[in-house]
Amino acid sequence: MKRIIFIAAALAITTTVAHAGDPIIGNWKTELGDTAAIAPCGAGYCITLKSGKHAGKQIGTFSGKDGSYSGKITDPDANKTYDGSLTVSGSALKMKGCVLKVVCESQTWPRL
Repeated sequence: MKRIIFIAAALAITTTVAHAGDPIIGNWKTELGDTAAIAPCGAGYCITLKSGKHAGKQIGTFSGKDGSYSGKITDPDANKTYDGSLTVSGSALKMKGCVLKVVCESQTWPRL
């Protein structure tokens, strides 16, 4: 049992260290003016709304590194999930969500 706890703790520390300097981590202002937090979760990153009418709702899961990520994004009003990509450039996060990779919408969020 002690071995399992040690292994789990080592994995948690390794994951935290690997994510520590990633530019996607932090708080971002959505186009509606809400705050969205991006933090490590599992082997990637999760986006959780921190303010607004959907505060507390997780709206995305992504993996990647060095400013380029891909995964799933959820429109909290429609409660529909889409394939998405994120890129970080300086203090801007560009998010793109697509239906069947044909119909796409983009948003740019500034870092808070």
